[in-house]
Amino acid sequence: MRVHLLVPAGFATRPTGGNVYDRHLRAGLLARGWEVVVHEVADASELRVPDDAPVLVDSLVASWAAGALLDEPVVPLVHMLFGVPGERALLAQAPAVLTTSAWTRRQVLADRAVDPRRVHVALPGTELGRLVVGRAGGTELLCAATLTEAKGQDVLLAALARLGDLDWHCTLAGSLEADPEFVDRLRKIAADEGILDRVRFAGETDPVPYPEADLVVLPTRAESYGMVVTEALAHGLPVVASAVGGVPEALGDVGGAHPGMLVRPDDPDALATALRRWLTDDALRRWLRGVATERRATLPTWAATAEAVAAVVGELR
Repeated sequence: MRVHLLVPAGFATRPTGGNVYDRHLRAGLLARGWEVVVHEVADASELRVPDDAPVLVDSLVASWAAGALLDEPVVPLVHMLFGVPGERALLAQAPAVLTTSAWTRRQVLADRAVDPRRVHVALPGTELGRLVVGRAGGTELLCAATLTEAKGQDVLLAALARLGDLDWHCTLAGSLEADPEFVDRLRKIAADEGILDRVRFAGETDPVPYPEADLVVLPTRAESYGMVVTEALAHGLPVVASAVGGVPEALGDVGGAHPGMLVRPDDPDALATALRRWLTDDALRRWLRGVATERRATLPTWAATAEAVAAVVGELR
């Protein structure tokens, strides 16, 4: 079967969550014997719906090309909603809509313009990494996210400043180029709080240094799913994260037990409390590591992602 995939320019190289998803989706569909034609689109003027084969369009492309896509039978692949003109109409007229989390599906359905029977979930998959045993004290903290205000590293530094009496080291692994002013502000916060020597600004790393971590922290202010959460769990690493968007869905549970802790977003005190518990409670660390290892075995696969998408798109022919 032939399918077109409309993705943002830089699809092959930029390490955004959406691009990672799209690349794995392409590989998964190819593995199923499909022909996948990728079109990297930089602006709406480049947009062409090539033929009568199904067209999957990444929601970032749809956000600035919704007008050009109206009246075309495209299937939006919604990583997140942007609230731009034409987006609602595009979703309403699409023969099917794919979302990358149940939370995002609820957002799509919130204004009741879209038939729920046409909106489907294809969760991001994971690739299991080496199981991390972790240090006894759990002192190596990792925040793997582009350094932007939306990801909340300022909240993390404010929380860590409250833990000066404890032993810890934190690595911020993520691009420093997206918002240089914010990065400068983070460095100033760390310097002013006297923790600059305990915080490493690693920049963009490939691979992400999960094997060197004891705990992954995601202090994000907004997140449609949180692939970094499942990537951490794929190594058996517990996670402390903001209870926003699809993050609780990504964290999941094992028989009601969670492989980490969820805290209020934009709340340094709440985050500091959770981190203090992690750093000072040996039994809690052992418990969370055990649950994370169990959750690792239940994580969705990229093959399942491709299967979910194929089931929807295959019905359109």
